[in-house]
Amino acid sequence: MLKYVKHNLETISGVEIYPILSLLIFFLFFVGLYTWVYTYKKEKIKEMSQLPFSDSEENSNTLFNQKNTGI
Repeated sequence: MLKYVKHNLETISGVEIYPILSLLIFFLFFVGLYTWVYTYKKEKIKEMSQLPFSDSEENSNTLFNQKNTGI
């Protein structure tokens, strides 16, 4: 199976750039993701982590209003 694919890829000119580009995109994506997570505000993370545990009336009303208005 691999010999058929390898033979077809060898006939394409400039095909050696694709693995380099895919590695570069992969690397840049995770570096960007790491940077975004590292610089995210700790207060916002704490606030979002408490959302599943909050039983406040305010959150219930907000969700109810969003469902009814189609937001």
